[in-house]
Amino acid sequence: MINRIREKAQEYFPEVQAIRHHIHAHPELSFKEYNTAAYVAARLTEWGIPHTTGVADTGVVALLEGKNPGKKCIALRAELDALPIMEANDIPYRSQNDGIMHACGHDVHASCLLGAGKILFDLRDEWEGTIKLIFQPGEEKHPGGASLMIAAGVLENPKPEAILALHVYPHLPCGTVGFRAGQYMASADEVYITIEGKGGHAALPHQTIDPITIAAQVITGLQQVISRKGNPLIPSVLTFGSIQGGFATNVIPDKVEILGTFRTMNEPWRYEAHRWIKEITEQTCAAYGAKATVEIPVGYPSLFNDPALTAQAEGWAQTFLGPDKVHQLDMRMAGEDFSFYTHHLPGCFFRIGTRSLNNEFTAPVHNAHFNIDENAMITGMGMMAWCGVNALG
Repeated sequence: MINRIREKAQEYFPEVQAIRHHIHAHPELSFKEYNTAAYVAARLTEWGIPHTTGVADTGVVALLEGKNPGKKCIALRAELDALPIMEANDIPYRSQNDGIMHACGHDVHASCLLGAGKILFDLRDEWEGTIKLIFQPGEEKHPGGASLMIAAGVLENPKPEAILALHVYPHLPCGTVGFRAGQYMASADEVYITIEGKGGHAALPHQTIDPITIAAQVITGLQQVISRKGNPLIPSVLTFGSIQGGFATNVIPDKVEILGTFRTMNEPWRYEAHRWIKEITEQTCAAYGAKATVEIPVGYPSLFNDPALTAQAEGWAQTFLGPDKVHQLDMRMAGEDFSFYTHHLPGCFFRIGTRSLNNEFTAPVHNAHFNIDENAMITGMGMMAWCGVNALG
């Protein structure tokens, strides 16, 4: 089986590469992936793979049945959406949709999953169980397409017992993979603060309630959420990326708006921190006579890789690629909506190296120059197919 998967990954690489080029050239933003979903469905139809479209509007779900399909079900997942970035790469398959780019590698993920699906479908008489392929929308945008797919019943009928997904990683060379068991990525919540004071002339500040100086106090005070309220053993980040208020040098505005993000690795502390952010902001503003409005819409939960499943997957990777091609990953404070799945069933989210051996393709994800050594897709589709077969036992 291992040799058959390796051979087919090589054989299908040109086709999967062409699929990636098409998806990359025609990116669509989160929850607007209509053409991308139709393209994925067309490939599945072409290969004879049963599937359902319109799941959570732009999601696609395929079912691969081997021998004895009721024995066990596992799931493999990829995303379809792109980012609002103007591509800077000069390549034949450059984005044709200005201001939209697959800068996070979702075109690679979807192509690898399609390739793995074709491999597994070809070999369906050689494995037992059912493999569910999940092509989801909206990983890059709140509330996260994974949450909508789960609400639409993607984890039912049949119910998978485990789920795996891959992600591009330019920090590792092509042909390698990376794993981390346990807590891997942070929860990701957006923070919106509005401070309403009383505007007036800059030369007469005593007649105003200055929301700009109050905003400075709020931002300084909120750093204590991490340094004094949080457990130092729990990784946490509170960062503010935008302060909007005022329009002239000699006018104190009525209002200031602050935008930020809070991330952590611990779910109970996550919600306790939300409370502290609100209380410190409201009490600070009240002390100066201003009014505060704080909104923290709940975003992605922290991503927890099931230790047993991840240890197994790491072993499968060592067998498939060789022990020297398997690396340990550090924790990351970035968020990922695959985390929604990991709070419902055992999951494993791993990385595939996409940097070439001569150190090309080193631009990070979410960058206008991001691209990959496409040979990484041979590793990606092969690993997804190999892990899928092994996860079925």
